[in-house]
Amino acid sequence: MPLADPRAAADHIVRWFETLTPDSLTGLDDCYTPDATFKDPFNEVKGVDAIRDIFSHMYRALDEPRFIVTGRIVDGEQCFLIWEFRFRFKRFDTTTLQTVRGGSHLMLADDGRIRMHRDYWDAAEELYEKLPVLGRLMRWLKRHANS
Repeated sequence: MPLADPRAAADHIVRWFETLTPDSLTGLDDCYTPDATFKDPFNEVKGVDAIRDIFSHMYRALDEPRFIVTGRIVDGEQCFLIWEFRFRFKRFDTTTLQTVRGGSHLMLADDGRIRMHRDYWDAAEELYEKLPVLGRLMRWLKRHANS
């Protein structure tokens, strides 16, 4: 059975991500199927509870995390979201707003919920280079690799 309205499903998912809060994590199964998979540079899990744990950890580890979707491509059951993830570190420089740019490849179920979520972003450039000690090392390695 084909997905009835993939653009409406993408609109719903984008709204959900852009308004995500710790409290809204209880409604994660409104956006993900029970057996959904999630993969990013640090995690690979299956199931709504495991995905909820990843988002819960995000709220424990970071201050003011939020997603801003800046673009999307919808083609049938596939959706690609281009986003900025903004946050402040809790353990390091808490005054500086950080931005990670990336994209999410989503495969949608017939009911419009996400059945596969794969995030693509450069952990070295977008995260490691922003950490105090590791950042200096990463920038040094980058300079020497390019020379």
